[in-house]
Amino acid sequence: MALKTTVTELSDSRVRLDAEVPSEELENRVQRTAAQLGRDLRIPGFRKGKVPGPMVIQRIGRDAVLEQAVRDSLPEWYEEAIVRSGLSTVGDPKLDLEDLPSSGEPLSFSIEVGVTPKATLGRYRDLEVGKRSPEVPEEAVQAEVDRLRESFARLDSVEREARAGDHLVLDFVGSVDGEAFKGGEARDYMLEIGGGRLIEGFEEQLVGARAGESRTVEIDFPDEYPAEELKGRHAVFEVQVKDVKEKQLPEVDDDFASEASEFDTIQELRDDIHHKLEHAQEHSIEDEFRQAAVDAAVDEADIDLPDELVTARAEEMWERTERVLQAQGVDPDTYLTASGRTKEQMVEEAKEDARRTLARESVLEAVAEAEGVEISDDELLEALGPTAEREGTKPEKLLARLKETGRDAPVRRELRLRQAVEAIADSAQPIEPGTAKARDALWTPEKQAKEEGSSHLWTPGSGEPGPKPS
Repeated sequence: MALKTTVTELSDSRVRLDAEVPSEELENRVQRTAAQLGRDLRIPGFRKGKVPGPMVIQRIGRDAVLEQAVRDSLPEWYEEAIVRSGLSTVGDPKLDLEDLPSSGEPLSFSIEVGVTPKATLGRYRDLEVGKRSPEVPEEAVQAEVDRLRESFARLDSVEREARAGDHLVLDFVGSVDGEAFKGGEARDYMLEIGGGRLIEGFEEQLVGARAGESRTVEIDFPDEYPAEELKGRHAVFEVQVKDVKEKQLPEVDDDFASEASEFDTIQELRDDIHHKLEHAQEHSIEDEFRQAAVDAAVDEADIDLPDELVTARAEEMWERTERVLQAQGVDPDTYLTASGRTKEQMVEEAKEDARRTLARESVLEAVAEAEGVEISDDELLEALGPTAEREGTKPEKLLARLKETGRDAPVRRELRLRQAVEAIADSAQPIEPGTAKARDALWTPEKQAKEEGSSHLWTPGSGEPGPKPS
């Protein structure tokens, strides 16, 4: 099924997308909906679940079935219309559905929605951009050695009072108002004092305990504690200390290097760690440089960013955060309570990032257009390779499937923007970060003229607090 779409540009970075669902597709959805309704409809002479679609349409009327079919299918059609149009939308759409059509006629609807604003490019090639050199301090190397030592540490039982850093083997039972609660009991639990694994205040009350000793630990669950039945409650734990263990770290010598790595000496191990940290830092520096180059191109461009669009993108950013929190098992409302902020405050705080993100996308779209970037099927097949491998299929089959629904368009757009980044960054001239800051701090008439314009974007390192609101 191929929706017909037409895009009309409106003001303030908004568009109207007119879409038409072919009559054949609409009729297929009507018949499918009728068959689904027939599973629950009771009609004399037919077994339950066996009422044919035409009989359902005859019994309850085609208009009722059509209305249900459109209601069920509209989200899918809306998504496909957006995807096929190749638009990069921002914010919630406004949907306008025309009257339901007669039999044999197509269904028409329109969507009004914000899109990435268009930029008027300034200079975007041969920009001078600050780029730092990799520096690996000895402290960073030592931190990696210490981490490696921790992984080879052993725990030895000791006949003394427990102190911070020790590991205790515990049995404990917790209760609230004399009643045991779910999750409050454990046997042979290994606890590191100071590790912060248990509720605040629990570990500290075990400092000074000895093996074989019993202790009563009392704590108050915080008001924002995830378990509803324990929020703000006072709990008592009866704890039996079964063993006190002291962590023994290996000496940092050649023997340790041989045991912990493929190297014979500790100096060889340190040199290898230094090399790996430097290599990782080089990748980070390259990413920073590329982003700084894009931001420099943004600073040279003129972009109109309506406040409504910035707010819409900030709201999208918070919605993504909500989905991430939920995927991690964290309730967004609990997160807000713990952070002491409201959803509105989170959206407000995200506006600067939203503004910067929109500006970058706008410039990259314009650069891709100026450079005539088009993504071929061969480039798309190469990009789809890893996904196809994960799905156990061939890139060609995956691409054909994407093309059927127009879902190749977002992938092509992402690749276009990547190539736009390459065009900007590859031609950028790296200079010392200090030189870049000094240069950006210099006043010029052109800079003042831009700062007095509401469309100019301040970027980090410009040396100024940004345009003042009029």
